[in-house]
Amino acid sequence: MNLTKILSDGCTIATSGTTGIPKEIIQSPTKLKAADEIAIKCQEITPDSKIYTICKLDHAGGLLAQTLPAVRIGAEVTVEPFNAFRFCREIKKYSHTHITPGHARLIMRTKGFKDLDMSGVWVTCGSDPIDWNIIESFVERGATFMANWGMTEVGPCAINHVFRTIEDVREVKDENTILGTNEYCETNIIDNELYVRGDICVYDDWFATGDLVELKGDVLYYLNRKT
Repeated sequence: MNLTKILSDGCTIATSGTTGIPKEIIQSPTKLKAADEIAIKCQEITPDSKIYTICKLDHAGGLLAQTLPAVRIGAEVTVEPFNAFRFCREIKKYSHTHITPGHARLIMRTKGFKDLDMSGVWVTCGSDPIDWNIIESFVERGATFMANWGMTEVGPCAINHVFRTIEDVREVKDENTILGTNEYCETNIIDNELYVRGDICVYDDWFATGDLVELKGDVLYYLNRKT
């Protein structure tokens, strides 16, 4: 995959099917640039960052969350197939990684996780609802943990919340899954369904995400998928 060419020409990514029949979504160069700028800012990626990509590059999170933004500014990127044991051995060589909750649960089951020092590592997690025990487990090991919401159609870093300490977790912990407090697109809630639009969305008008949400104070929580 020619990542530099994607920056100039754009690309097409297949959806997972959670918003209906799986389909190909065109990611224009303009949309990618807007998304990269936000991803760089909200994840504190710099040219000195070292990105550890273990999500597949045909997955929106794997390609768009950290990999393409890092390439845009000349940061170092390592792409490897996911292996939970290797992740625990290698992660301290890097400053940033993006994982799914499924990856997180496998990492947490490894023997080495209980003694894993992740201080100085930024972990962005998304693609599926994130259990609170995942957030707590990674923060307890020193990681800066960003719970992130995005879709192939919008984002990838559309709505998120950054946890640096356990106190940060306690302040917003709820019976529901957190989406976040930081919004990098316009949002609207109609009949509990989240609608989004903006430069990081592939559509010009409001996009109905199919996610049912609840706003409590300034924190947006995920309830369920619309049936």
